[in-house]
Amino acid sequence: MHWPYPAEAVQALLPEGLEIDLFDGSAWVGLVPFVLVVGGVPGFGGFPETNVRTYVRGPDRDTGVWFFSLDAARLAAVVGARLSFGLPYFWSRMRARRENGAIAYESRRRVGAAAWLRAEVEPGESIVAANFDDYLTARFRLFSVVRGGLASAWVEHVPWPLRTARVLKLEQNLVQAAGLPVAEGQPIVHYSEGVEVRVGTVERISGSVYRTDAAR
Repeated sequence: MHWPYPAEAVQALLPEGLEIDLFDGSAWVGLVPFVLVVGGVPGFGGFPETNVRTYVRGPDRDTGVWFFSLDAARLAAVVGARLSFGLPYFWSRMRARRENGAIAYESRRRVGAAAWLRAEVEPGESIVAANFDDYLTARFRLFSVVRGGLASAWVEHVPWPLRTARVLKLEQNLVQAAGLPVAEGQPIVHYSEGVEVRVGTVERISGSVYRTDAAR
């Protein structure tokens, strides 16, 4: 689920060195619930995640994803991703289930300020990705901050097989918890049955970063 945002509202939350990647003059913020299955890692199996994200350009002008938050139901994944990739993971109670042709997601953080999601979506027909669909989904690099420096990792996967989807219910404050204004209007919605994804090792880009709003 994606909403357009004023570029300045999103840019103010990014670390120095990253610039919003606009589409039709707007920044776009995504709320993306899914189920992750980790292959070859004993004890992980499948578990729900939800991320709040936006799309950026790095210092080399290459495009990628910046995560404001990632909620996961598996504590080991939360700790591992925070330590290895510097990603802002949170341990949450989560559930994903199929029900009468729809997909229902629930999430609530276990610690800290209350941050939660209740959503139900109904997948629709398959689509051929247009430029805007690719802008929202064809991202092959993630950015993070590791030990005070901007870092990135490459992500490898085939194009997402996309379908339309209809939101039947959406109650959440994860976007606001990330420091963003309340999302307004109906979101742009896609659904996918998923792909296999490989994430490379994280590499430092710069020595130190500061929030752009704090640097003014």
